[in-house]
Amino acid sequence: MRFADLDCVTVDAYGTLVALEDPLPELESRLRRYGVKRSREEIATAFRTEVGHYREHSHEGRDSDSLARLRHQCCGVFLASLASGLDTGDFLPDFLASLRFRAENGAVGVLRGLRGRGLALAVVSNWDCSLERRLEEVGLRELVDCVVSSGQVGVAKPDPRIFLCALEQFSVEPSRSLHIGDSEDDRTGAIAAGMHFTWAPLETALKEFSE
Repeated sequence: MRFADLDCVTVDAYGTLVALEDPLPELESRLRRYGVKRSREEIATAFRTEVGHYREHSHEGRDSDSLARLRHQCCGVFLASLASGLDTGDFLPDFLASLRFRAENGAVGVLRGLRGRGLALAVVSNWDCSLERRLEEVGLRELVDCVVSSGQVGVAKPDPRIFLCALEQFSVEPSRSLHIGDSEDDRTGAIAAGMHFTWAPLETALKEFSE
């Protein structure tokens, strides 16, 4: 495929543009401050359980109030999985402080390269309404034209409507648009929307494209 055949590129966030720094050491340290001692493996299992809950409910974080409820629920799932006995409200600030993100390797260069080709750029992700702020924190927001999250539109990938919501903002045809992602939901959702798809990582995703 040629870049000349594209007007727009949409990119997934978590696992494609944004990576989570390992939260386990920080979670272990903060739990110990409350007198809760658990193995790293137990904490990892509890965190995976929380991530699973978040993925199913990320679209429910629509505004500040619903996001606060979602975060409280997720922290509660984590603590319950550990049988910690801690109050969710007490530990919530510690839980959130343990979640630190960074730009994926190559993300900045790829986005700048696509922008240099005159392509419209959007982030399309199953994330709550805080996604735009997260992208600002890791220095990526200024490199894309718009951000569309499941929390913002109320539907999550693989529902094609989340992709179409982004394309409508540019008035571009799906057939002239590409999505880059790292999950089967990315692939099936983009194809259902009539878009092209290629797999992350970003550093290799576009090697098949020609001028």
